[in-house]
Amino acid sequence: MLRTLCLMAAVLTVAVTASVTNVACAQEEHAKHFTKCAKVCADCQLQCDSCFKHCLTLLVDGKKEHAGTAQLCIDCAECCKSCATLCARQSPLARHMQDCCAKCCDECAAACEKFPDDKHMKDCAKTCRECAKECREMPKHVNK
Repeated sequence: MLRTLCLMAAVLTVAVTASVTNVACAQEEHAKHFTKCAKVCADCQLQCDSCFKHCLTLLVDGKKEHAGTAQLCIDCAECCKSCATLCARQSPLARHMQDCCAKCCDECAAACEKFPDDKHMKDCAKTCRECAKECREMPKHVNK
């Protein structure tokens, strides 16, 4: 009888330990994806802020066609900054912000892609496309 109880206790211990380990691994994986998204969004924010400054310089030089891209870049930078913050916190509201961020990045990228000969704007568009992709990929990783 004592042997049976000890065996049952051992089996229960193994089951509980495996369950706790699986939960810990899932939480670690979950956090890893949020951290990656936060970094991609933060990089995009920096690129968009830099492109905004670049567009302002072009506006001063009389290139009025950059007024729209300047506005989109600065607004996209704000959106990316908010998304990076919420992802870093693993906020339950991050999903909504990721949707918004992906859409903002799509618009900013499309505007910057209209100037393919401008390296700064080409780089901004590329970074925005990467950010939008990462934001759209998040639900696949965290809703498992």
